[in-house]
Amino acid sequence: MKMILAMVRKELIDAARDKRSVMAGLYYAMGTPLIMCGLFMVLIGQLSSPEDLNINIKNANNAPDLVRYLSNNGINHADDEQANKITLTISDDYAANMAKAKPAEVLLVADNSDEKIQKSIRRLERQLQAYSAEMGSLRLIARGINPGITQPIKINVEDKATADSKGGMILGIAIFTMMYSVFISGMNLAIDTSAGERERNSLALLLSHPMSTRQLVLGKIIAVTCFALLGLILILLVSKVAYPFVPWQEIGFTVNISQDFMGLMFLVGIPVALMAATLQLYVSFMAKTFKEAQSYLTMVLFVPLALSMAASYNIAPEILQWLPVSGQQQALMDFIKGREIPMMQLIVSSVTTLIIAVALAAGLEKSLKSEKVVFGL
Repeated sequence: MKMILAMVRKELIDAARDKRSVMAGLYYAMGTPLIMCGLFMVLIGQLSSPEDLNINIKNANNAPDLVRYLSNNGINHADDEQANKITLTISDDYAANMAKAKPAEVLLVADNSDEKIQKSIRRLERQLQAYSAEMGSLRLIARGINPGITQPIKINVEDKATADSKGGMILGIAIFTMMYSVFISGMNLAIDTSAGERERNSLALLLSHPMSTRQLVLGKIIAVTCFALLGLILILLVSKVAYPFVPWQEIGFTVNISQDFMGLMFLVGIPVALMAATLQLYVSFMAKTFKEAQSYLTMVLFVPLALSMAASYNIAPEILQWLPVSGQQQALMDFIKGREIPMMQLIVSSVTTLIIAVALAAGLEKSLKSEKVVFGL
């Protein structure tokens, strides 16, 4: 144990000397919550207070009531270049057809392939449909007909979701970033302590010391795991401080990163961090150069990324609920939504994660007994 701890201390000291490389992985943990909060604040601002929409309305005098209705809903006439991208032309016989209770035509002209105005087009279409429905009801009332007969089925929806459970949908995306930080934070150290040491010819020197290969492997795994968990702690702390500044109440959400959630996230992250450390070290030692290790790890990390995304957006088949990363993330999402934690699912996925970590560590120990791996032949 003393030899393993000495090995861990050596790796941590080496990492501290190369601050730029180590911080590159931790920047993700510190910056991602801030970026996400900024994006959420912009999105909520657009959803809660939509800006006035200016369009070009031709023959507006033919339908003053329609123009007034659109203006009351924030859609106004203008002649500038931006407004001309959406043109609403009112037909000359609009007033006559409305008086005769016939369909009155309007023409909406816009480029639907322009992503910048697609939202505005949908908004204008919704308001025109709402005005059409209102005029249809008035026509029925004028003829002594109850407009309700056109709705044979009245659908009442009772939403059982609470403000906390709605906020859980947002935190599901946050959990995705937290889980992925475990893989990102220790990646640079894993590459440097494996392929990097081999390029510096210090790996063979380490193996010449009176220590077993297993002690060497365990020391490196523990050091990389420490940095992975450090990244997880940082992203939890930054999220705890940053997320309350987002005005969630404006869209009926409550997002609260509680201490219970932080504690559960850390406990769940321990086996994931161990698996991430062993996986990154194993792949890095299999690579012959530092750059090759970076390329391999970039591709390998797509696997946990895909599992995490599938769990975040609830598009995963049931089998993924029992697998590493996706299983733990699904359990965390149930917790923040106020549901009962699926303990069996969490235990199975965590045990599977540890089994994979042990298997990779054993494979790494065996590979380091080969001269081809030690000298990169």
